[in-house]
Amino acid sequence: MVKIKSRKLVSTQEVYDIGVERDHNFILENGLVASNCFNKSHSTAYGYVTYQTAYLKANYPVEYMAALLTSNSGDQDKVQKYIANCQELNITVQGPDINRSGVDFTPVDANPEKGTILFGLSAIKNIGDNAIHCILAEREANGPFHSLADLCDRINLHTVNSRALEALIKCGALDGLNSNRKQALEYMPLAIKWAQDRAKEQETGQLNLFDQLAVMTETSTFESAPVPPNVADFPVEEKLQFEKELLGFYVSEHPLKNAGRIAEHLGITVVSLGKLDEQKSRTKINVLVVLTEVKQILTKKDERRMAFLQMEDIEGKAEAVVFPDTYEQVQELLIPDTPILIEGKVDRRDDRTQLIVEEAKILKLDELTPLRPAIAPTRITEMILLELTTDRINTPEVLDRLKVLLEEHSADKTKATVPAVAIIVKSGDRHRAAAICGPNFWVQDCHNVVTALNSAGFPAVVYSLPPLNGMGNLPPFPDQIPFQHITVPYLNSIRSILQQFDEA
Repeated sequence: MVKIKSRKLVSTQEVYDIGVERDHNFILENGLVASNCFNKSHSTAYGYVTYQTAYLKANYPVEYMAALLTSNSGDQDKVQKYIANCQELNITVQGPDINRSGVDFTPVDANPEKGTILFGLSAIKNIGDNAIHCILAEREANGPFHSLADLCDRINLHTVNSRALEALIKCGALDGLNSNRKQALEYMPLAIKWAQDRAKEQETGQLNLFDQLAVMTETSTFESAPVPPNVADFPVEEKLQFEKELLGFYVSEHPLKNAGRIAEHLGITVVSLGKLDEQKSRTKINVLVVLTEVKQILTKKDERRMAFLQMEDIEGKAEAVVFPDTYEQVQELLIPDTPILIEGKVDRRDDRTQLIVEEAKILKLDELTPLRPAIAPTRITEMILLELTTDRINTPEVLDRLKVLLEEHSADKTKATVPAVAIIVKSGDRHRAAAICGPNFWVQDCHNVVTALNSAGFPAVVYSLPPLNGMGNLPPFPDQIPFQHITVPYLNSIRSILQQFDEA
């Protein structure tokens, strides 16, 4: 870059000058002469484009944001920022859907009162353009896909290979076909082999017995497809991690989606990373974040350990520094992809804003599990009491079978308002403990669930919660349950009701 050495008026010339009041040229240090002739047409063009984009955002916000997300789909930082902008504009960004998504981000009329943008298939990692066009062409020609087996049977499995199918399952694009992603993932090799065998039979002009019956009775040929294995789904946090890996960010929900409510519950004021640049230097703030990278180094002076953190929340990303004294206290808490509450001071240097960490606290899953608005404690009228022995608790197969059974009766989370409480019994011990299952295992029709639980060998009853001034009816277990010790992770109203059993 050159510096201006001097300036002088050389003549009067007709120029389009926007920065200098009088006509003149600059003499530079290298002896060259530079005319200040940056014309106004350039700024006019920028002004016109600004007007156009402002008009589109004000009058067509869903279409505008969809185009913005598509044009910046390769920049994860910008996409995360624009998704946060969508939330501020009351626009929902839905995850990819094999039967609805196109190549790019697309506006959809899912809710007339709330704009919706559908994720594009091109934004999913490990899926090439040929695979996308193969899927879209088949869907356009023969309609939506009805199952994973149907998908494997209709597409070219050389173009859409197992790696692409795995990516579609893990990111949630096949949730409309099977919402149990772990089940779909384990079922995928069976479905692929079945589809390949069918293709070979069709090439040789052969039909198996089930296909012949299907043709004769005009029923679905997919009745001959293998049955998916009976397995429990991935935990929520693992699903979100798959989305982060394949899409670059969380779509179905963010681990910190309920950060505001959690912070309010803890009595802490939290600053979003998107507003970090607005904070004054040396200001002490709290941030609720997920660590995406932890880089440990040794100081040159005394070779003590410290760390640089990359962190993100719903609205943005930022860096943080953990100096040696603090690092010794919090090093075990600095776990990537884990929600963490950080207290620190804002530090500005070299036109960059970062956070100097002073304290940190891991947020446990129970603290992040929100209570759905439809199941506020005052509206819960029934619960399921389920008896479990300590021996059965220590058997993984038993717990997996129980989880699958409860999940089957809690498909519609907005209507699953009946909590399940496990009564833990130790053989030969009169002491009992109670543990409430997480909201993902709450159910809708408690009487049908109790029937299914008893049939599966899990003793269970329905208990109607008493009014505030009464005890209600005790459950008809063979023996009265003397609760000498109660442990309930959350939901205080149920804890207090359970504790009243001691007095019964």
